[in-house]
Amino acid sequence: MNTSEKKTGSCGKSGTSLDRREFMKAGASGALAMMCGASFAGTPGAAGTDLMTQYSDVIIDAMRDIVKDERANILKAADLLSDNANEGRLIHVYGAGGHSAIAAMEIFWRAGGLACVNGMFPVGTNVMTAGPTTAKVEGFAPYIFSFYDVNKGDTLILVNFYGLNITAVDMALEAKKRGVKLITINAQKFAKKVPKSFKWRHSSKLDINDLADIAIDNHVPYPDAILKVKGLEEEITPTATILTCFTINCLMSETIRLMVEKGGKPEIWVSNNIPNCDEHNKPIHDKYRHRVHHLYPVW
Repeated sequence: MNTSEKKTGSCGKSGTSLDRREFMKAGASGALAMMCGASFAGTPGAAGTDLMTQYSDVIIDAMRDIVKDERANILKAADLLSDNANEGRLIHVYGAGGHSAIAAMEIFWRAGGLACVNGMFPVGTNVMTAGPTTAKVEGFAPYIFSFYDVNKGDTLILVNFYGLNITAVDMALEAKKRGVKLITINAQKFAKKVPKSFKWRHSSKLDINDLADIAIDNHVPYPDAILKVKGLEEEITPTATILTCFTINCLMSETIRLMVEKGGKPEIWVSNNIPNCDEHNKPIHDKYRHRVHHLYPVW
């Protein structure tokens, strides 16, 4: 269909048509509203729908940008990870600081995910165990690497939503010292906006993508929260978790595909909440239990 053609939508209304360029510019929810001949904003009886529409538009557009703009680096990283996994190495992932650990959890012991993922969740580096926090302490990285058996020739996926967290940069520097390949996932434009003089930066003043072998951008906008409410000064509603988890799932999907194409046999977890899950998962669990620190018996 060329740009002069029309795209017709039903949605209970016949004859509604719109120019393809208008349709593409509108975003998912905006295009749906156009096809239905109505606007979501201010719809009677749908209080708050405008914020939901704004939020979904930003998230969906950012996901499209990730697929378009990060495709080459995601595929390059997937090629490296698939080789590592097919060689029998673990894929190490560290979500450095605060909520960034959620992205590491997303691919660790997860339905549809690779079993050979070594999730790294050291105490004090995320909101669940920060009592007190160690995410802002330099010099902790060597102990994390040693505890989780990350060795020369391995690959580390280092996730920090914004890319400037102290423990994240510390881990990136340690990876370079140890000969560990480094894949970073963070918001590169966000990191550039934060002054080098910001007190919670690493003393090196670097961002994790500065040290990466392969740097992937999660396209999180500054300052993360994006919605405005009249009468409230601060922005509300974050974007970082959804966009980063989407990015890392794209990476792992391509990794698994390439493992198969290269002749490997990926071991994949199934949900622990479906029939026959134990029969499938337990042999895999038993194989990796003594290599992956945070695997624990559930039987």
